[in-house]
Amino acid sequence: MNGQQPAPPHAETADTAALAGELRVALAQLVRRLREQADGMDLTRSQSSVLLRLERDGAATATALARAEGVRPQSMAKIVQALEAAGLVSGAPDPKDGRKTLLSITETAREEFRTGRLAKEDWLTRALETTLSPAETAQLASTADLLRRLAQTP
Repeated sequence: MNGQQPAPPHAETADTAALAGELRVALAQLVRRLREQADGMDLTRSQSSVLLRLERDGAATATALARAEGVRPQSMAKIVQALEAAGLVSGAPDPKDGRKTLLSITETAREEFRTGRLAKEDWLTRALETTLSPAETAQLASTADLLRRLAQTP
């Protein structure tokens, strides 16, 4: 026995809820700062989501994108039209069904992603080096896996 009594269950719940609130605020601030670093594409959230899906999953039809994004086909048509006009998405005939068009991201979009991600990582690297001590950096590194696990929680 170490002489300490366990905290009552309601105290742990309050501490966990307070931690959840602090994490939410801190992560939101960090996300905002990261977004500020990558100025380039001026896209809506829906347009960004479609580009990221095409980058991650590969070419898809507008119908499949609408289904995956949970929007009506008419709404997806407008999103795709805007992305095509910006030179970020292009279409090609589906080799399995020539009546369909497969949409994919263009090299311009890939370069925008690369540039944006590098700008964000550069800023974060500088922030880590100038703001945190080596011990704090090591402490933060030990939490990266925990944050990733939380992000993957359904």
